[in-house]
Amino acid sequence: MNIRKAYLLVFTVTLFSLMGCQDEKKRNIPDVSDIPMDISIHRFEQDLFQCDTSNMENALALIMEQYPAFGDIFFNQLLHADDERVAPLGPAPYIQGFVQYPPLRALYDTTQIVYNDMSIYEEAFEEAFRYYSHYFPGAPVPTVTTFIAEYSIAAFIYGENDLAVGLDYFLGEDYPYQEYNPGSPAFSDYMARTYTPEHMVAKTLQALADDMVTPSKQMRLLDLMIQNGKKLYLLDLFLPHTPDSIKLEITSQQTEWLNNNERAIWSFLIKEELLYSSEWEKIRKLVEYSPNSPGMPAEAPGRSANWIGWQIIKSFIENNPDVSLESMLAMEDAQALLDAAKYKPRK
Repeated sequence: MNIRKAYLLVFTVTLFSLMGCQDEKKRNIPDVSDIPMDISIHRFEQDLFQCDTSNMENALALIMEQYPAFGDIFFNQLLHADDERVAPLGPAPYIQGFVQYPPLRALYDTTQIVYNDMSIYEEAFEEAFRYYSHYFPGAPVPTVTTFIAEYSIAAFIYGENDLAVGLDYFLGEDYPYQEYNPGSPAFSDYMARTYTPEHMVAKTLQALADDMVTPSKQMRLLDLMIQNGKKLYLLDLFLPHTPDSIKLEITSQQTEWLNNNERAIWSFLIKEELLYSSEWEKIRKLVEYSPNSPGMPAEAPGRSANWIGWQIIKSFIENNPDVSLESMLAMEDAQALLDAAKYKPRK
């Protein structure tokens, strides 16, 4: 099912999650103002939807010349235009149909209203990449390319730290996502609440953090929460002025609940013998998207174990000043990291 009408969302983008509302508890945020950075967001969706469809073969050649790596991913991996079963007449007619399809044209028009001016996001990405370059000097500075693909993916990393962001996933919590696919968990209220411009930069940077952390070889809760705690720690380094609620993708009230109940959460994981459990049905909602954490009070958000993992990583960094950030990220033994962290949950 496709959205039957364009939901033209006109509003003033608030920047509290991008440049302000600093967490007063944060300390030791480095000064990165002297790191040169000049980011221009590449608007792939504009070049595609504004191309000359009367000569699609030539238009695609021009787009591929401008976006060689991303174009291959978008056309062949997201749209499967090179698959004869999907595009029996070939890539050009299939992509032309994609660009001219009325619901997609309406979706494109909506993204251009919401994201007409990208300057504030360019500034936000520039600041994030300054922090990234500070902590990982010499690493390739990411680029940012925008696209729409009918809600296929919010953001991903490709090439050498190149980032792609699907603007159709960030049209605002009032946008009627459920009209596209009623009943889909991806468009449930607690998920769609974060499909906003305020979350766009953080969710895009999350793809970078995800790529920097090696997946755990074990599936115990401890392994998964340490793995995800590393990702949250990186995201916090890159976006130190962004509220934790944005990085955690939960409400400010839920964030406050986590901060006020750290010891209770840790005690629950120990008491219920969940820390070393690999029973996926028991631990899934503690580390994956969920409206709540089973067994805890209703105020507890899903993925609460990941938040504990983040606190453990913070404790490790504080108690092991001689261990480099890269070495911490490379540690595969979650138990060894927990032991070295000397983690003591706050009351």
